[in-house]
Amino acid sequence: MTRLSPRLGPLTARERWRRIRLQAYSWLLTGAYRLGALHPVIWRFVARTYHPALDRVAARHALVACKFAAVDVPAYRDFLRENATVGARRLADFPETTKQNYAAVYDEASRCQEGRLHRPGVIVDESSGSSGKPYNWVRGPRELKGIYRNAAGYIELVFPGKRLFVINAYSMGAWATGTTTGAAMARIAMVKNTGPDLDKIVDTLEHFGPGYDYVVCAYPPFLKHLRDRLDQGGFPWAEYRISGQVGGEGMTEALRDYLEERFEEVRSGYGASDLTIGMGAESGFTVWLRKRLATDQALRDKLLGPGEQRLPMIFHYNPLETFLEINSDGELLCTINTKSALQPKLRYNVGDEAQLHTLPEVKRLLGADYAKAWTDERMNLPLLFMFGRKDSTISYMGANLYPQDVEYGLYEGNPYARDIARFCLSLEELPGLEYRPVINLELREGAEPDREALAEICRKGVVAHLARVSRDFAESLKEDPTTADLRVKVFDPAQGPFAGLTKMKNTYLV
Repeated sequence: MTRLSPRLGPLTARERWRRIRLQAYSWLLTGAYRLGALHPVIWRFVARTYHPALDRVAARHALVACKFAAVDVPAYRDFLRENATVGARRLADFPETTKQNYAAVYDEASRCQEGRLHRPGVIVDESSGSSGKPYNWVRGPRELKGIYRNAAGYIELVFPGKRLFVINAYSMGAWATGTTTGAAMARIAMVKNTGPDLDKIVDTLEHFGPGYDYVVCAYPPFLKHLRDRLDQGGFPWAEYRISGQVGGEGMTEALRDYLEERFEEVRSGYGASDLTIGMGAESGFTVWLRKRLATDQALRDKLLGPGEQRLPMIFHYNPLETFLEINSDGELLCTINTKSALQPKLRYNVGDEAQLHTLPEVKRLLGADYAKAWTDERMNLPLLFMFGRKDSTISYMGANLYPQDVEYGLYEGNPYARDIARFCLSLEELPGLEYRPVINLELREGAEPDREALAEICRKGVVAHLARVSRDFAESLKEDPTTADLRVKVFDPAQGPFAGLTKMKNTYLV
C-alpha cells in the first residue's frame, strides 16, 4: 500500500475557530485528569471513587478527540476524506482505524498533531508486524509523564511497601514495555533494569538482601523460569517479600497459583505498543472474579453470554483516559482521550476480542457474594474482559507468532515440504506449567515421512525464519534461548486438530 505524507495545509477561518474551541475543551479535560494523577495518593482516590456517570464525560471527550484530529492531524483529515466521513457528528460515525488502514498507510509525522514529529523528549518505541517489518510508535514527553504517573499509582496501590525495589525483567531496547516500565517505576521505587537475565536477578536479590519489598516485572513464562531457578538454588523465599507484575501475554490461573506459592502476589497489566502502556490492570477483585468464572458456568453465562467456554483476563480500566468500545465483531476499539497524545489514537482496533462491563453491573450479578471479593485495592473502575487477539496470532515471550511467518519456516528449503498438507498453531501446557507454542502439521494423503526428522527440520526452519524476520522474536531468542523450544506435532490426515475441518479454508489457530 502506498505511503502518503499529507500536510496540514491552510485552514479556513471556520476550521481555525473550531480548532481553537476543541483544543481549549480538550486541554480542560486533560488538565482535570492530570490533576487526578499528580500523586499516587490522588490517583488511588480517583480509582476508588470513579462513578459510572463519568462514562458520559469520557465518551464526550473521545468524540472531541476525533473532531479535533479531523482539523489538526493531516493523516486523519485525509483518512476521513478517503472514507467519506468528513463532518461526522457522532462518535460511531467516525471510522475505525487499524494498523493496516492507517498506521501502515501514513508516515509517522502526518499522524502527529499539526503534522509535526520532531520535538525534544519524544520517545520512539518499536513493534514488529506480521511480516517482520518494524512499526514505530512515538510518544511525547507530556504523554509519557501521564503513563508514568498511572503506572506508579497502580504499583503503589497493588504492591504497597515502604521500601519498594523493582526488578525490571522485561526485554530492553526499543520495546515500549521494558523502557517505559523502568522509567515509570523510578518515580516511586529503586529500580534495576536487568532485562530477562536470570543470573543478574539472582545476583541482585542476593546482593541487596531481604530488606526490601521486591516487585519483579516480567513476561509470565519468564517469571516461572525465575521461580524454578531460585528453587533449584535453595533460595530462602521465607526471608524475602517478592511480588510479580506481568504483561505482554495472557496468563492462566494455574500458572498464577504456581507462582504465588513463592511470590506474595502476581498481577497482570494490559497494553499495546500501538496504543499505550497500562491501559488495564488487575486487582484482587478481578483475580477473584476470574477464578469464580472458571468454576461457575451460570455466572459465566450471565456475564459473558450463554455457552461461553473461554476464560478471559479481567482488567480495570479508566475511560477518562482510554475510552473503550466494542464493535459489531466483538473487537475492542480504543480512543486515547488525553490531549497529550502526540500521535492521537482514534477508535483504533488492535484486533483484540473483548467485552466491557461496569462494576455496578457485575456487583448486581454477584449479589451477596460480592462481599467475599472485597480487597484492599477497592478499585471502582469499570471492567475489561479480554479474550485476546482475533487475528490468528499467538503471543509468546513478548513476540507475536504469525501463521504466514510459520509457513515460510515450514516450506523454505524443507525436503519434507511436499508431505505437509496444512498446519495450525496452538498453545500446550507442559507438566511443569510451562507453555509452549505448538505447530501442528497434517500430512498429505499417502505421505509416509520420517516423522521425527520432519518435526525437527520444521522446528529449526521456523525458528530460523522467525529470528530473521521478527525483531521481537530475535530479541527474545537472544535473551532467553528457551524461546526456541517450539513444539511440532505430526498428524495423519483429518486427525487431531484437523478432524472435521473442510478443505476449502484453513484454520490457523486452535
